[in-house]
Amino acid sequence: MNPVIDKVAQWSEEGKQAALATVVKVERSGPLGPGTSMAVSEDGQVVGSVSGGCVEPAVYEEAMSAIEGGEPRLLSYGISDDEAFGVGLTCGGTIHIFVERVDW
Repeated sequence: MNPVIDKVAQWSEEGKQAALATVVKVERSGPLGPGTSMAVSEDGQVVGSVSGGCVEPAVYEEAMSAIEGGEPRLLSYGISDDEAFGVGLTCGGTIHIFVERVDW
């Protein structure tokens, strides 16, 4: 089974809100490919990865915002993006990550 989905299902059973971040596209090189995902619970628990660590802090903040406000968002991080470079994405590519609140 998928450990990210398993954890989201557990959070659901516990009545916790969560957000799911999924890599939807990679241009040039990227740390992880499309389909990889990371989930964040309302109490800050994290499972999975969307970048092997280099943009997780920024995605974590976006996930917490999605939990609070419910708005899905498409994020892009690349070497030309100052924010992405600041959080460590130096692999030379661009990754696109869709973040959404998981509603049950």
